[in-house]
Amino acid sequence: MNSFDWLSHMGIPEIDKFDIVEVKFKGGRKDYFRNVDRIALHTGDPVVVASQSGHHIGYVSLQGELVRLQMQKRKIRDNDDILKIYRIAGERDLEKWEEAKNRELPSLYRSRQIIQELGLKMKLSDIEYQADNSKATFYYSADDRVDFRELIRHLAGEFHIRVEMKQISLRQEAGRLGGIGVCGRELCCSTWLVDFKNVSTSAARYQNLSLNPGKLSGQCGRLKCCLNYELDTYLEAIKDIPKVEKPLITEAGPAKLQKTDIFRKLMWFSVNNDNDWQSITCERVSEILEINAKGGKVFNLQVNNADEIEDLAAKSTLELEALDRKFAKKRKPRNKNNARNRKPNTAKNPNEDAAVLKTSPQGETEKPQSKRRNKNRRKPKPAQNSPQTNKPQQEKPAAQAPKASGNKSKRKFPPRRNQDSNNNNSSND
Repeated sequence: MNSFDWLSHMGIPEIDKFDIVEVKFKGGRKDYFRNVDRIALHTGDPVVVASQSGHHIGYVSLQGELVRLQMQKRKIRDNDDILKIYRIAGERDLEKWEEAKNRELPSLYRSRQIIQELGLKMKLSDIEYQADNSKATFYYSADDRVDFRELIRHLAGEFHIRVEMKQISLRQEAGRLGGIGVCGRELCCSTWLVDFKNVSTSAARYQNLSLNPGKLSGQCGRLKCCLNYELDTYLEAIKDIPKVEKPLITEAGPAKLQKTDIFRKLMWFSVNNDNDWQSITCERVSEILEINAKGGKVFNLQVNNADEIEDLAAKSTLELEALDRKFAKKRKPRNKNNARNRKPNTAKNPNEDAAVLKTSPQGETEKPQSKRRNKNRRKPKPAQNSPQTNKPQQEKPAAQAPKASGNKSKRKFPPRRNQDSNNNNSSND
């Protein structure tokens, strides 16, 4: 219920300023009071205002020219019936008002017990004590008329105060209590909505909403006020939607309307109550309705006769070919660097890449040397007697090892130089 004063930046003289101020009370209730003494007020100041019996305290919510516009909107006349503002509330006034507010919750529980004892069909929702502690307003809601004369006598004798009963609607009750809606925001009736318009189930039908009372009703138990927000837009868009009162007649069978998308202008039909729904435009539906009105049938929902199916097939084939050509141009060529990286790395120097299996004298095979070792290995020095120094030194032919009685296989590599050949022969024997 907060209002933004968009005219506050205008330097209006105090003499020409509108002298009526809007004051806010508990539960979002607002009333208008005249600033007779021209007190310097600001938004949010607590003020002591006159009431029908005594005085009350509220907070300034709006002042200036916007108050005049609000009074015109609510059809409130600027006459002598408007009460005046006494002063800005002091500490003593606020303390007395706080003591009166502390009585509201215990009084609410006790009042509900009295209502239950009397057997009255009414719901007491809130109690508001006046700041001078001389009057209390009881807010209740009921479906039928309630005779609460006996209740007033019990309440006056219980609390020793002047009692005023005020009936409110369920929407006003939800606005006074407040809460969070299903949209995640604070309730509209407790923030900005003042005038409650009638909401009917036809608003849900126009918007293609499921008629589920649990989803359509708000916290007040009535239909949500937000159903009326977009109703005018739907009524404007529904003018172009044809009315289908009976199934469409086709050679495949009757087509029953299942769903309508108002803004996309599409309608879904099921042929012979199949689960496979077919969507067609509203223009096509109007065309089929005209043919059926003349007593004719259409081949299916898409075409009027079987000859048009071949035209549609040829047209779709051309469209697919055009799409293939379009996407073929956008295809990126394969990266050649990736292909090169996949090929094995062949080096020119056989000494660097050839992994030689060395066999130990005992016949065990060693692991092949890695490429890193081959790359880090120094190149052999050229032979002194060789005239071509750039060529690597040729390896000498391997010397044949003496035959052993136990081992018939020949050695592939010569024995090590540091090892004595006699010792080898003796070990093999």
